[in-house]
Amino acid sequence: MPPTLAALIYCAGIAGLFWLQGKATVRPSGALWIPLCWFMLACSRPVSGWLTPEGASIPLQMSEGNPVDRALLSMLLILASLVLLSRLRTLGPSLRMSWALALFLFYCLVSIAWSDYPDVAFKRLVREAGNWIMVLVICTEPQPLEAVLQLTQRSAYILLPLSVLFVKYYPFGRAYGYWNGETLYVGVTDNKNSLGMICLLFGVASVWRLLALAGPLRRMTASKMRSATVHCIVIALAGYLAVKANSVTALSCGVLVIGVLLLMRFRILTRQRFTIHAVVLLAVCIPLLALFVAPNPEAFEAVGRNATLTDRTMIWAAVLKLVPNDWLGTGYASFWLGPRLNVMIENVTHTWVPNQAHNGYLEVFVNLGWVGVGLLAVLLVSGYLKVIAACRKRETASDLMLAYFLIGIISNISEASFFRNLSPAWLFFLIAIIVPSQKAKRWCPPERRWAKWRENRVREFSACEAAG
Repeated sequence: MPPTLAALIYCAGIAGLFWLQGKATVRPSGALWIPLCWFMLACSRPVSGWLTPEGASIPLQMSEGNPVDRALLSMLLILASLVLLSRLRTLGPSLRMSWALALFLFYCLVSIAWSDYPDVAFKRLVREAGNWIMVLVICTEPQPLEAVLQLTQRSAYILLPLSVLFVKYYPFGRAYGYWNGETLYVGVTDNKNSLGMICLLFGVASVWRLLALAGPLRRMTASKMRSATVHCIVIALAGYLAVKANSVTALSCGVLVIGVLLLMRFRILTRQRFTIHAVVLLAVCIPLLALFVAPNPEAFEAVGRNATLTDRTMIWAAVLKLVPNDWLGTGYASFWLGPRLNVMIENVTHTWVPNQAHNGYLEVFVNLGWVGVGLLAVLLVSGYLKVIAACRKRETASDLMLAYFLIGIISNISEASFFRNLSPAWLFFLIAIIVPSQKAKRWCPPERRWAKWRENRVREFSACEAAG
C-alpha cells in the first residue's frame, strides 16, 4: 500500500476512534489542551526531531538543546502559567499536596551552585518545573480525574495509530541498533524504550476502562459497547507496538501492573491496609529478586537480553566511580556532560553516547547525592500514602493511579525517568501522586458567576443602606 494512502486510512481510523468514544459526560475546560500538547510532546519526540530526523550530535543536544523546542515549550509554559494565575483560588490545595515535590525542586535549584554547567542545569530545571505546572493545570480542572482520563484517551487515539503507521510505512518510524545494526521500531518516539513505555501507559489505562465497564451487574448500553470497542482497539495497538519495540522493561512492567489492577477489583484486598501494602510490595519485589537477588542468565537470554542487561550493569559500576561527592553529587542534571561523558564513551560504551544511568535511583544519586536520594524517598513515601488513602476510600480511578505509581517505581529499576525532562513515565507518576488528593469542583458557567457576583454586591449595598 502506498504510504500516502495508508496515511489517509489511518487518519480516518483516528477520527473513527474519537467518534466511537463519543462525548464525555463531563467536558474539561479548553485549558486542558495546553497540558495535552505538553504530554504529547513528552510521549513522542521533540519538534526538532521531526524537522531534522537525523538530528545534531547527541553531546551537542545534551548541552545546548534546540531553539525550536525551547521556543515551543516556553510558549506552552507561559500559557499554563497564565491559566494558573486565573485559578489562584483553587491552586492552594494542589500546592499544599505537592510540598514534597516543591522541596525536591528547591534542592535541585540549590544544587546548581556546585554544577559544572549551571546554565544548562538551570534550563533543564525550568523545563522540569514545567512538568509540575502542567500537572497543576490538570489538578485545578473542575474534575481532575476526568481530565486525566480525557488527556490519556486523546493522546492514545492519536499517538498509537500514528506509531503503527510509521512503523509499517515510513522510515522515520524505525531506527538501527548500535551493536549489530538490527532494526529497531520507534514509531512516533525517538527510541524503542520510549515506544514501549507509551504503549504501557496507554494500554494500562484502556485495561482499567474495560475492567470498569465489566463491573458486576452493570448493564451494557450502546455507548458502553462503543467505548469498550475503542479500548479493545487501543489495547490491540499497544500490544502490537510493544511486541515490535521489544522493550523488556515495558512488557514485564505491564504484566505486573495489570495483575495488580485485577487484584484490586476484589473488595477484600481494599478493605484492609495490610493487603494493599502486600500486593504493592510483591509487585516491586518480583523484578528486584529477578535482577539482583537471584538473577538467572538463561531467563535473560530467553527475553533477548544478556547477563549485563544490555550493558546496564557495566554503566552502573562505571558511573559510581565518577561521582565527585557522594553527599551532594554533581549538581542537577549535570553528570552526563563534559569530561564524565567522554570517560563513559571511551571506557564503557565505545560505540554509542549514553545520556542516563539506566536506573532512576542511581541517576538521582550521581546528580544530587545521598541528600537527593533522601528527598526522593520522602517524595515517594508521601505520594504512596496519598495513593493508598484513595484506594482505601475506593475513589474513582484510584487503582489506575496506583498502577501509574507502580510503573514509575518499577520502570526506574532499569530506566531513568525520575525528574527527567519530558519523560512520559515521570509525568504520569506526578499525576498519580498529586491528582488523587484533589477534590472535584462544582463547575459554574462564567455568566452565572457574574450574575452571582452582582447579586452579592446588591445585597451588600442594601445592607449598608439599611444600616443608615
